[in-house]
Amino acid sequence: MKIARFKHNNKQHVGIVNEKTGTVTVITKPATIEQLIRQNTKTLDAVEKGAVLKLDQVQLQAPIAHPTKIICLGLNYYDHAKEQNAQIPDEPIIFLKPHTAITGPNQPVLKPKFVKQLDYEAELAIIIGKKAKNIALTEAKHHIFGYTVLNDVSARDVQFKDKQWTRGKSFDTFAPTGPYVTTADQIGNPNNLRIRTWVNRELRQDSSTKNMVFNVYQVVHHLSRVMTLEPTDIIATGTPAGVGFAMKPEPKFLKSGDMVKVEIEGIGTLENHVIEA
Repeated sequence: MKIARFKHNNKQHVGIVNEKTGTVTVITKPATIEQLIRQNTKTLDAVEKGAVLKLDQVQLQAPIAHPTKIICLGLNYYDHAKEQNAQIPDEPIIFLKPHTAITGPNQPVLKPKFVKQLDYEAELAIIIGKKAKNIALTEAKHHIFGYTVLNDVSARDVQFKDKQWTRGKSFDTFAPTGPYVTTADQIGNPNNLRIRTWVNRELRQDSSTKNMVFNVYQVVHHLSRVMTLEPTDIIATGTPAGVGFAMKPEPKFLKSGDMVKVEIEGIGTLENHVIEA
């Protein structure tokens, strides 16, 4: 099922989305998506339901506002590494984003005035459902609650100046997520999903999660050897080729007024516009 967090009449709700009818069914218990995840709730039969609302009557929010942590991967697509002439890593390259970077669908990405090279990165994000350490590769899928879309917005001038990635990727609003969480049982095979990005209707990224260096289950396995994974953890699994700084014959960075649309098969479309902070 697809789970949304949204506002209606100035109140926060969580609900189950039906895209065919364009409706969302309010869940009255559990009351939050965090509780749903911790209880591993993946069916309508396991929740108490309330009103049915039209999707165009609600304001979608980032599905998880306060994850326990946001773990991100670098150079995890063969095509992205190739466009940079970068060596393929033999182990996942990871960094962290703060939860204050999260923003939701149709919310602005704030471009600081001193950032001159703002970029996008379409990423499949894993939502962890069970607390665990040292997860066996064969057990990894059982610890995944679902998946969402994440745009790993990056200030390239800051990132490349620092020669490490945290500051350039940690500004407020630099982690748009949404529009929904699709539960793992509905997504099917997460390692063969089409992933695309448009900037102002220009297709920039068009790839598949089958091009990952470390697939979804390998990512969970490797990260759990480093740190305890917890319910509501978000793991952004890297971006494919087509990012702005690698465009030829010259880079194409984001500017105020641009609209970025990221779409991942089976999950949905995440749209955010850029404004000068």
